Amino acid sequence: MTTSLPSVLFVCLGNICRSPLAEAALRHQAQEAGLELLVDSAGTGSWHIGNPPDPRACKEALRHGIDITGYRARQVDQGDFARFDRIIALDSQNLADLERIAPPSPRAHLSLLLDHIPGMAGQDVADPYFGGAEGFMETWRQVHEAARHLTGTIQREQA
Repeated sequence: MTTSLPSVLFVCLGNICRSPLAEAALRHQAQEAGLELLVDSAGTGSWHIGNPPDPRACKEALRHGIDITGYRARQVDQGDFARFDRIIALDSQNLADLERIAPPSPRAHLSLLLDHIPGMAGQDVADPYFGGAEGFMETWRQVHEAARHLTGTIQREQA
């Protein structure tokens, strides 16, 4: 099943830190821009399926007025490659994993999130999981900036 709305899936390893923050940032940016999108996030791993985001990710999103406590981790599946226009990995290892499991000629265009920020192509969003609040702040800064650029790109495509 496909949608007529532009659609984006963010993917990291466990879907509890970086990808839910990216999902929240893009939802927020799109809403502010009046852009209707289908946005979701998933992980390549299965460890956290059904769990809410990391409390530190929730706290960082809330600092920006966004409540992500209702998000639940899920694992990327084959249907995602047909369901989404863009599947955006938060780091090169997850991009490689997505490329490995993608069906031939997927609908979704695969990329790295920071590829969407001029001058940052090929770089990974730092994984804040093993650090403190500062890491989540930096992750938010990166995903928020990428979401801003991505929103602009999608708006231009829609024009």
